[in-house]
Amino acid sequence: MNYLAHAYFSYQDPSVTVGQMIADFVKGKQLYTYPARIQQGIRMHRALDEFTDKHPATRRAKAIFQPECGAYGGVFMDVVYDHYLANDASRFSSGTLEQFTGVVYALLEEQHHLLPPVFQQVFTYMRTNNWLLHYREREGIFSSFSGIVRRAKYFKRPATVPFAVFEEHYLTLGDCYREFFPDAEAFMKNQF
Repeated sequence: MNYLAHAYFSYQDPSVTVGQMIADFVKGKQLYTYPARIQQGIRMHRALDEFTDKHPATRRAKAIFQPECGAYGGVFMDVVYDHYLANDASRFSSGTLEQFTGVVYALLEEQHHLLPPVFQQVFTYMRTNNWLLHYREREGIFSSFSGIVRRAKYFKRPATVPFAVFEEHYLTLGDCYREFFPDAEAFMKNQF
């Protein structure tokens, strides 16, 4: 899962949200330098990532990306899940997604001093370019894919390659999301 899903599964708990959002930037024993609720958010993020990777629908979705994207298929799929979540009318309407993203950005800004330095930079870009809201649009997904490609050490193809896979298999990937997300929701409620 990517940033929008991790924020969503924080259930508007400020400390858990911070933990979920910074988890990829907290290594080893750094975990213990954070307050208990932020640690819980970090652990929830990691549990969700593991659950996501093992889910049959995610495995099918990754297999769609694999021929063109190799091991990076899972990274692209995380962003794709955020696209379907942002467009899931049972979870967000246009107005509620905008409100939700505003709350997440404000919360992260309030806790800026707790954010790891690298995530502070990521957060600046995230908020400035409104990543959480723009996952709703296909252009936002292409932009996210472009960022992944730019930072990828071993992926040497242009962002148009995974984006073409996303476009070609849009309906099937949406089916994978719809199969996966209720299971993820049940799993995360048990983590809280």
